[in-house]
Amino acid sequence: MNDLPSRSALDLAAALRAREFSAVELLDACLAEVDRLNDSLNAVIWRDDESARAAARAADERLARDEEAPFLGVPIPIKDLTEVKGQPVTYGSRGRPIDPWQGPSEMVVDALRAAGFVLAGRTNTPELGHITATENLRWGITRNPWDTSRTPGGSSGGAAAATAAGMFPVAHANDGGGSIRIPASCCGLVGLKASRGRVPRLSQSWLGAVIEGAVTRTVAESAAILDVIAGPDSASWYNAPVPERPFADEVRADPRPLRIGLMAAGPHGMPIEPVCAEAANRVGQALEQLGHHVAPAEVATVSEQLIAPFVFLVESSLGEHLGDIDFEQVEPHIAAQYQNAQTHSAAEYVRVSKDIERLSRELVAPWGRDFDVLVTPTMGIAPPPAGMLMEISHANPSEPSEVVVATVAFTAFANVTGQPAISLPVHQTEDGVPVGAQLIGAPFQEATLLRLAGAIEQALPWADRVPAVAQT
Repeated sequence: MNDLPSRSALDLAAALRAREFSAVELLDACLAEVDRLNDSLNAVIWRDDESARAAARAADERLARDEEAPFLGVPIPIKDLTEVKGQPVTYGSRGRPIDPWQGPSEMVVDALRAAGFVLAGRTNTPELGHITATENLRWGITRNPWDTSRTPGGSSGGAAAATAAGMFPVAHANDGGGSIRIPASCCGLVGLKASRGRVPRLSQSWLGAVIEGAVTRTVAESAAILDVIAGPDSASWYNAPVPERPFADEVRADPRPLRIGLMAAGPHGMPIEPVCAEAANRVGQALEQLGHHVAPAEVATVSEQLIAPFVFLVESSLGEHLGDIDFEQVEPHIAAQYQNAQTHSAAEYVRVSKDIERLSRELVAPWGRDFDVLVTPTMGIAPPPAGMLMEISHANPSEPSEVVVATVAFTAFANVTGQPAISLPVHQTEDGVPVGAQLIGAPFQEATLLRLAGAIEQALPWADRVPAVAQT
């Protein structure tokens, strides 16, 4: 039974329906792997096994009545940035008490429950999700199961480490500047960030740049989870267009020949590690062999025009936590951002918001004009040492480090523009640490990305690669 958490969530759901094992047995297998591995990885920072088992028993009762739900009985942990009524939410911060959250659950949580998932624990995140490695002073450093001296990325690094190590089949995650795709790249997983407005939230964060989702092992799982968490939601201010058919149906659909822009170098000549360029080139070669037209492209995925207003927006959005966080207890980089936010006027916020929205129109123009899909490295560097980014951020809290910029050089762009993007685990370093490549689609074109990603998964399979920690 100890191999169950490493199986596809879709396979597990089918096996539960076939009565091959019970939801309680599956949950216990997951919790046993958390017991075995979490001391060395620090991915899961809170558990309530009694409540999780009660939910698993309820799932077994529903299965016995032949009730239908796509993931009925499959366990999933929730990232510690996302509220669940009755569970603590600390946002990775010493400034937030451990008391149970008394407000409503975030909408994605309700959607996951409605799909049959069994909530099982909470995963680590950097404080408020503001750096790209999962390390904080509240819960400590999360480590990469492929190489525990390295970070699993952030801010969904706890989710990615737990999934890659085989503690859980999938994990909830969210993405405001690459926080699904970066950990997916570091940990050898699939990480899909949907379009702005595709997945409803109680309120938008960072002008809708923050998107709820999951880290998974396969493209099919990412598509199926998007089907169960996506809108439309009549009460939301932003709603993506309704897809023509379920996203799960797109994964094995034959994509028509497309124009692929290949960007295997850093924006504006920014140096990137060769292994990251190799990941993008591998995808480009695979797509060319599949009959697509691949040509070099260059997009300003990082620029002062893009990053400066986005940083202003992120700093200002700390106001979301007024009353929830004691800012006297936050880490130095958050304290510096909060201090900057005090100097931002409401008038400036409105102007910057307008500038970002208008800039986005210019940035998405090449899609459909010059190419249909852009391929890039997911990150500009391989996973850095665990603890490095927190140390750098604390030592110089007022300035973004070169390491942080290198991790988001290709990802934050799609959050600003609201485009869909997916990281695929197509490559690895010489010592076997995963390195991902990213596909960025035109606005609201998740279907196109999933068709291509499904084809790449067949051409460059990764399912047989698992970290040594999951094999012992």
